[in-house]
Amino acid sequence: MSARAAGAVFTPRALAALGEVCDLAPLPALDDLTTDRARGVLAGVDLLVTGWGCPPLDAAALAAAPRLKAVVHAAGSVRGHVTDACWERGIAVSSAAAANALPVAEYTLAMILLHGKHVLERARDYRRDRTRGDWLSTPHEVGNYRRTVGILSASLTGRRVVELLRPFDFEVLLYDPYVSRAEAAGLGVEPVALPDLFARADLVSVHTPLLPATRGLVSRELLTAMRPGAVLVNTARGAVVDQDALTDVVRAGRIRAVLDVTDPEVLPADHPLWDCPNALITPHLAGSLGSEWERLADTAVGEVGRWAAGAGFAHPVRRDRLAFLA
Repeated sequence: MSARAAGAVFTPRALAALGEVCDLAPLPALDDLTTDRARGVLAGVDLLVTGWGCPPLDAAALAAAPRLKAVVHAAGSVRGHVTDACWERGIAVSSAAAANALPVAEYTLAMILLHGKHVLERARDYRRDRTRGDWLSTPHEVGNYRRTVGILSASLTGRRVVELLRPFDFEVLLYDPYVSRAEAAGLGVEPVALPDLFARADLVSVHTPLLPATRGLVSRELLTAMRPGAVLVNTARGAVVDQDALTDVVRAGRIRAVLDVTDPEVLPADHPLWDCPNALITPHLAGSLGSEWERLADTAVGEVGRWAAGAGFAHPVRRDRLAFLA
């Protein structure tokens, strides 16, 4: 992983915990697998702990690591570094994607609740007017009781959002073509078609990975079908949404948007969404940050311990599921 990722995620406490479950190769972490030092380290490695900035584990890197049997990724997606050569060699792979899904789900829950109460708009007006106003004239569109939330994709994050929503009085809809009605019932959600999700929900939260089949999935037609004043929350990938169409409907004041990701990321400085009062744009901060990096490290340490004990990974990544993963 990159030196900065190593320093951020693997604190002295995490390194000490890792050292208790394996013989740790000499530090610093490798960020280039082609150097003489890297080849010397790789020659004796049975398992690699990887993170953000890991170079591709291609055939050349694997040739330098004849004993390598497993990779534990202390982050989410493994697409950037786990290559076909890894799968062909039968290397076991684990990811902390489930650990990273939790803060994204927490961010999503916070935005659902805040936007249900129209907190941003009301705080803006309060700052401007310096008076509470007539609270009994609050429209019934404000509030979180018996609102309808639509979840786009039962991904790891989407499922965590569903779990977090259970204590609240929401009706939860789900669009995911790979989830059966029986599984949806077990999740406590109503499975619906994609157009129905956008037409019925007061808020739609996007959790689908960016794949060829999902690029532009949230189309102009779907966005314009949303209820006036409805909210789109995107913590997945910006390109899942038609950015031009989203810009048009937000600028027209038809819907509100919470965008932790955009296409491109970052938007150009003169992009009109920056100036839309009904759009909240955050700098891809929903995922693990600060203290939450410790959860990634703890997950990786746990996986190394399980593998060393012969118990197998709790969070394996399987090659036949890659087409559905971020």
